[in-house]
Amino acid sequence: MKVDLGIWNKLTKLVICLLLVAGAIAVCVWYLPVIQQNEHMRTELQRLDAQIKQERDTGKRLTGSIAALHHDPKTIERLAREKLGYARTGEVVIHFEEAASTNSPAGFPR
Repeated sequence: MKVDLGIWNKLTKLVICLLLVAGAIAVCVWYLPVIQQNEHMRTELQRLDAQIKQERDTGKRLTGSIAALHHDPKTIERLAREKLGYARTGEVVIHFEEAASTNSPAGFPR
């Protein structure tokens, strides 16, 4: 035997559906900050990974420079020539200085 409840049956189904939708929205609102924090942390992790890679490359370059200074006399000689202005016997060292900047065109005094 089937009893027709009329509008109450439809209203009950509508209320249940609305409760399910409200529950889904509540879950989304509840987890939204966690999702945003996760995204922020992933971005930070990528930035830190890039920084680690850059620091490793710098470390390799510096380790190579240190090894060259310890084991290659030509490197020491080149650095002494560049930084200290040393020269071999019979060589002449010429130092170039940058000209003072002026606002007037070249060749025209103020």
